[in-house]
Amino acid sequence: IFPYILYSFSLSRRKPLEPEGEESTFNRCLTTLDLVALGVGSTLGAGVYVLSGEVARTSSGPSIIISFFIAAVASIFAGLCYAEFGARVPKTGSAYLYSYVTVGELLAFITGWNLLLSYVIGTSSVARAWSGTFDDLIGNVMGNFFKENLYMGLQGLAEYPDLFAAGLIMVLAGLLAFGVQESAIVNKIFTAINILVLLFVIVAGFVKGDIGNWQIGQEALINATAEFQNLTSTVNVTSMFGDGGFFPYGFDGTISGAATCFYAFVGFDCIATTSEEVKNPQKSIPLGIVASLLICFLAYFAVSAALTLMMPYYMLNVNSPLPVAFEYIGWGPAKYVVAVGSLCALSTSLLGSMFPMPRVLFAMARDGLLFKPLSKVSARQSPVIATLSSGVVAGNAPSLSLSLSLPSPPGSCSLTDRNITQSQMCLNSRTVSFGPGPCVVRCLCLCVFKFSYPPAICSQVPFLPVLPVVSVFVNVYLMVQLGGDTWMRYAIWMAVGFLIYFGYGIRNSVQKQRNQTSQVEIETISGMMEKEAFKEDKF
Repeated sequence: IFPYILYSFSLSRRKPLEPEGEESTFNRCLTTLDLVALGVGSTLGAGVYVLSGEVARTSSGPSIIISFFIAAVASIFAGLCYAEFGARVPKTGSAYLYSYVTVGELLAFITGWNLLLSYVIGTSSVARAWSGTFDDLIGNVMGNFFKENLYMGLQGLAEYPDLFAAGLIMVLAGLLAFGVQESAIVNKIFTAINILVLLFVIVAGFVKGDIGNWQIGQEALINATAEFQNLTSTVNVTSMFGDGGFFPYGFDGTISGAATCFYAFVGFDCIATTSEEVKNPQKSIPLGIVASLLICFLAYFAVSAALTLMMPYYMLNVNSPLPVAFEYIGWGPAKYVVAVGSLCALSTSLLGSMFPMPRVLFAMARDGLLFKPLSKVSARQSPVIATLSSGVVAGNAPSLSLSLSLPSPPGSCSLTDRNITQSQMCLNSRTVSFGPGPCVVRCLCLCVFKFSYPPAICSQVPFLPVLPVVSVFVNVYLMVQLGGDTWMRYAIWMAVGFLIYFGYGIRNSVQKQRNQTSQVEIETISGMMEKEAFKEDKF
């Protein structure tokens, strides 16, 4: 029995806040503004150009602004947990590291493995969305060429390998491998353009909007239903667009819309992976997370309000709501402005999906749970091996024709159209890797952490343990909405992860070695052997 007891203890061994002999190899160069731009760019993806139309037409109507408010509150609950962890544990690794220092090694590995799946699928999906959107602008030249020369036609696979999307991923992987500071500059440029386009949409909506579109009566909806069904009479016709008014589908419809809108706020967690690259993480990470969530909420709120003011909610196009709305108010050429904003949003969303992946890989490799070469850094203090490996893995999904049209929770729209609507695939795909799952883990970790370590002077989550527990229930509810196919894919991914952990990680764990020896050697990409004999500086 004794060996089994020792084995169980090895699965639950925890990493100390300041492990002996661990030295940061990253360049601390990011500011609070860089983090806000990273969070906004990753979260405020191209879904803002699509999601409002789908939710308003099918679930919430004009009350979509309330749906976004509810979703934002739920996201802020999780965001506050991230903010406190990021301030208290200023090291790279995000939810993986937070789990390691609170609940143990095995659950930490599971959390990190889930995060990697999220980033891989998210990156591949957004790359295909970028490719599809750009292809539409040039007349489907690439799509027609690939169909003629590389058509696959196999069940479960896409029609053809999207080599353009794979190449785009590798280009951005090269940019990230070159240096974080250069990547942050590119991200800020694209995020600024995206924000300017959204401001144009908001101003146009409020200038050309009609408050009467929030007060549509039952008679107008019955007439619209008869026209939609090609009926010549409205006798005995029941509206298929709700009851009208501000809550046409009732408050239940508003809540249903909020469940879909929640996924529009996925992405801010990439800020927490930058802890070792921020000049002042204890200040910048909480401010970056809260500010980015606030900016994204205001953008979603204002765009959805402008959209439902420009055009009656039941007439919105679920595939391309903004271009159709501009045609409706007589501003047809504005659709090209929307296309530019969509490409910029996709670019920042793609960068935001790729940015945290190599850092989680690096953190797991540095701890010995994944293969050691992934922990090597370049002379520019960038995790180059992990970054290029991430690019190769994520790039293989579109290049090998893996179908990314994955199941989503009830209420989510179909995100497979090969036009601007492909941009929302990034929202749909992240549910596959249990976007709410890591939220549950980190909220529980915060409760453990709070009572295991003394209070810090940095950002602290209020109303403990009530707020994290509420967040757990919200995310568990979202998890149980996932379909059987999604759970099957998850089971396969976790089986591969357990093979790696029990075959390699548990035997090569640095924490295990740290418990046996006082020093652990880390090899850098230059081939130099450095003993981790220094603790991280305190901020």
